[in-house]
Amino acid sequence: MKNLTLVLNIVLSIAVAILFYLHFSTCKKCTASSTSSGITKQGGGFKIAYFEMDSLQSNFDYYKEIAKELGSSEQRKRSDLAAKKDAYVAKVKEYQSKGQSMSQTELAKAQQDIAQREKDYQQDEQAKSQEMQEESFKKLQDVKKKIEDYLKEYNKDKTYSFIISNSADLLYYKDSAYNITNDLIKGLNEQYKNKK
Repeated sequence: MKNLTLVLNIVLSIAVAILFYLHFSTCKKCTASSTSSGITKQGGGFKIAYFEMDSLQSNFDYYKEIAKELGSSEQRKRSDLAAKKDAYVAKVKEYQSKGQSMSQTELAKAQQDIAQREKDYQQDEQAKSQEMQEESFKKLQDVKKKIEDYLKEYNKDKTYSFIISNSADLLYYKDSAYNITNDLIKGLNEQYKNKK
């Protein structure tokens, strides 16, 4: 969910940049042509390429490796938390079974121990959740950086003014002639294999 939000924010930022560019470049051309009749209007359009983010995620080897690492890391952390929760539940059951035979002092200590264990578990759960989010963010930023660096190299001839990612239901019309997904996946995978 957070990845989707991040991707949507990036795409929306790019869309706003495109709109600003279109607005201000159009206004400059209008002003220039209306104030000086001797200047001819230059027709220099720009191209926008796009790539399918879901295809990239399922075919870019480095992304698949990162996703696998993040999945195993999350599974380990969840297993640790489950073990701690099981220990907590076992201790509660132990205290419950001794409940009738415990003195007031022992009962107070048991309640204190249970409260402390619950607090420790909650803190550990929050810490592991935070660790997973930070690890995921760092790894996905690394993937994003690799994509950006490759796109700079890919577009060194300035063919495209903008290259954006297409996520589900974001673009309503797209001309597949400007779809660079396959080129991007092929180039990123070659670059990744060479760096391995």
